[in-house]
Amino acid sequence: MNLGGCERQVTALARGLRRNGHHVAVAVFYGGGVFEDELRADGIAVHDLSKRGRWDTVPVLARLVRLIRSERPDVVDAYMGLANLFAALAKPLCPPVPVVWGIRTAIGDVSSYGWATWAGTWLERLASPLADAIVTNSHAARERAVAMGMDARKIVVIPNGIDCERFRFDLEARARLRAEWGVHGDAPLVGIVARLDPVKGHAVFLRAAARLARSHEGIRFVCIGDGDPSYRDRLRGLAEELGISSCLSWAGSRRVTREVYSALDVAVLSSGAGESFPNTLGEAMACGRPCVVTDTGDVRSIVGDTAAVVPPGDDAALARGIAGALERSGADGGSMSAATRARIEAHYSVDLLVRRTEAFLDRVRRRAWVG
Repeated sequence: MNLGGCERQVTALARGLRRNGHHVAVAVFYGGGVFEDELRADGIAVHDLSKRGRWDTVPVLARLVRLIRSERPDVVDAYMGLANLFAALAKPLCPPVPVVWGIRTAIGDVSSYGWATWAGTWLERLASPLADAIVTNSHAARERAVAMGMDARKIVVIPNGIDCERFRFDLEARARLRAEWGVHGDAPLVGIVARLDPVKGHAVFLRAAARLARSHEGIRFVCIGDGDPSYRDRLRGLAEELGISSCLSWAGSRRVTREVYSALDVAVLSSGAGESFPNTLGEAMACGRPCVVTDTGDVRSIVGDTAAVVPPGDDAALARGIAGALERSGADGGSMSAATRARIEAHYSVDLLVRRTEAFLDRVRRRAWVG
C-alpha cells in the first residue's frame, strides 16, 4: 500500500464499500504502506502477509489460506499479477469462494522488465482459468488480457474512480508549491506526473520542452516522480544536452495531492505505450488542469474533447499541443478547466467506481455472473 495508482484505487474502493455497509478486509504482501492509516480510520482491517522477498511464497500462501478460512469472505478480489496468482493458488485450499482478478495494465511486451516479470505474466496466463471473473480498468487492458489467452467471457471493464473531493483546484496550494519549485509570478509551468520508466515517455517530454523553451520565454517544466537511478541519470543527461536544465525541476517521488496538479498550467501524459487508465490523468482533470496527452490505452476516451491528443513519440506534436493548451487556457476564462473537471465527475468518480464494482461483485457472489 505504498504510493501508486493501483494502491490508491484499492484504498478508494475499500473505503467506499465500507461506507456502503460492507465488511471489508485488505491483505497486503508488505505492511507499513502509506495508505494503511486511511483504511484503518474507516474500520477496515489490514492484514500483513509478511512477505520477505521474491522467493518467500509457500509461507505467504499458507497465511493467505488461513486468512480466507478465518474471514470466510463472499468474494476474494485480487489486484494485479502477483495478487492474482496467490488468490488463484489459495482457491482450491479454501471453502468455496469466487475469486475475481484485477488486470490493470495494457503493456503487451514485458521483456524489458526482466525475466521475473516475464515469468509472472506467463504464470498469470496459465492460472487464469482459476479466476471466476476478471476486472480490467480499461478496454485496452481487456484487449491485452484476451491477447494473452484469457477468457473474454470472464472479463468486465470497470474504469478507475477519481476522488473529486481530494482532487480539486487549490489556489493557495498552487502558490506554495510553485514558490518551492522556484516558479515566480505567472510563469507558465508544464509538468509530467509519472514514475521514471521508459514507457512513460519522459525523453519525448524533454524534447518537447526544449522546443517550447526556444519559443516561450520564461516557461518552466517539472518532472514529478522517481525510478531506477541509472535511467534517472540518463534523463538528466538528456536535459543537459537539450539545454533545458535551468528551466527544469526534478521533484522526485512525493505523495501526489491536489497541490501538485494545482501548481501546473498544463499537465502532460507522454506515454508511448502500455497505458490502461492513468490515474494521474484523471486526477489532473479533476483539478481542472488543461491536459495534453498521447493516444495510448483508453486515454482518448477518458479526455473526450477536453484535451489535445497527439501521436506517441512525436515531440513536435506534443510541443504544439502544449503551446495550444497554454494559449487556450489564457483566453477561455476557465471554461475548459470547468469542462475538464465535469467530465471526471460525470464519468470517472469514486462513487461510480464503488457502485459499478459493488453491483458486479454482488453478481459474482450470487454466481450470477455471465460474461
